[in-house]
Amino acid sequence: MITHGYQQQPDNLYDQVAGHIIHLIEGGTLLAGERVPSVRRLSAQEQVSISTVLQAYRRLENEGWIEARPQSGYYVRPVRALPPEPEVSQPPLEATPVKVSELMMQVVQGAQRPGMMRLSSTEPDPSLLPLQQLSRCLAIVNREQTGETLSYGIPAGYKPLKVQIARRALEAGCVLTPDDIVITSGCQEALQLSLRAVANPGDTILLESPTYYGVLQIIESLGLCALEIPTHPRNGLSLEALEYALEQHPVKACLLSPNFNNPLGSLMTEANKERLVTLLAEREIPLIEDDVYGDLSFEGPRPKAAKAYDQNGLVLLCASFSKTIAPGYRVGWVVPGRFRQRVEYLKTVTTFATSMPPQMAVAEFLAKGSYDHHLRKIRRFYSQHVQQMAQMVSSYFPPGTKIARPAGGQFLWIELPRGADSLKLFQQALQHGICIVPGPIFSATGKYRNCLRLSCTQPPSKRLEMALQQLGLLAHACVTAVD
Repeated sequence: MITHGYQQQPDNLYDQVAGHIIHLIEGGTLLAGERVPSVRRLSAQEQVSISTVLQAYRRLENEGWIEARPQSGYYVRPVRALPPEPEVSQPPLEATPVKVSELMMQVVQGAQRPGMMRLSSTEPDPSLLPLQQLSRCLAIVNREQTGETLSYGIPAGYKPLKVQIARRALEAGCVLTPDDIVITSGCQEALQLSLRAVANPGDTILLESPTYYGVLQIIESLGLCALEIPTHPRNGLSLEALEYALEQHPVKACLLSPNFNNPLGSLMTEANKERLVTLLAEREIPLIEDDVYGDLSFEGPRPKAAKAYDQNGLVLLCASFSKTIAPGYRVGWVVPGRFRQRVEYLKTVTTFATSMPPQMAVAEFLAKGSYDHHLRKIRRFYSQHVQQMAQMVSSYFPPGTKIARPAGGQFLWIELPRGADSLKLFQQALQHGICIVPGPIFSATGKYRNCLRLSCTQPPSKRLEMALQQLGLLAHACVTAVD
């Protein structure tokens, strides 16, 4: 009988059948182009109904593992060689005022249209979240600690939650006490509080390029300037370019994502993280580290945070649970180092404290030991699904398209042939019920006009494949118009 798992923990027989076939494909027993067992044969072999096998094969077909051939049966789908990766970015090394809010609001509003295929969204699909476990945890704390759930709480956050975060930080190489941590309303607030703690209007903040547009939005709102540094889609920030920039510009702080940058998915080596922290410490420059995707590595152990190499309290580590278990709870945190008092004051005068019920429910969930099991499932999902979406992009997008090879996270960064316009593609895609994120939103300088980011948070489906096929047709038209 079947014993192998499926992407998520199998809840029914057809998931188990699908998991069995995936295991055979991944193990090399079934090769690309080979026929998989017939429906009747597999039904008899695994002692399940024919309808169960058909459901499993339909799911595998939707997810790109197999394909149906008329009058012949099902076959393992051939795997295409992916196109090259994008080159190292080359932004102008000059401080630039930021103006991305208008474009960002267009993306947000576009994604909210009814029936939209949201390839722009960073919010995990509900099927990837531990909804029942969190609901039980919330019910427990509401029932057993009613007085505390209805209280304001304190600015620094709920102590039992901070204990759990400090324990989990050991996986990232960080030795913390609960008092080192300030709970925030998501990672976005953690980043904003950190920037407000270390910089003033007009100051220059050093960033990766491309970088997360939410960071650019914060910088814009605070009247800061952005200095973008060349970044490799696989290995992350160029330290040589960083050193040069520090010599040429009065940089007040750096805001970087060494682990799985959004949108590239790049990962700095441990040696480079340590060197980065040392270079900045020698100049007394704070590093705000966005580690919100640090738990979503595709292979191997969780990478260390740059904070693990901080000996001077100059790294402000920011993260949240929004990408892993509870986007709507808005539970994040910051480890502000030597800036703790300033960050806690700013938290107090901004939102005073983060809502207590979500803090308490997440603390209960972590205390039960459920987080690691859940992480293994979603890491497996993203590892497989990002690869599957890359295969579909390779199949449907125009020749000359380049695709990044993320080491973790939720995204695909795509570079179309030179001259293609992702802003026009964005508008055209909306008309077909598809929302993407155009490249210029990831840069203060308006670069990456021929690039786009696709989120891989939607589970595999025929509708998803059809959306990528339609997007590919639109991309072909963009390239043809240039030619």
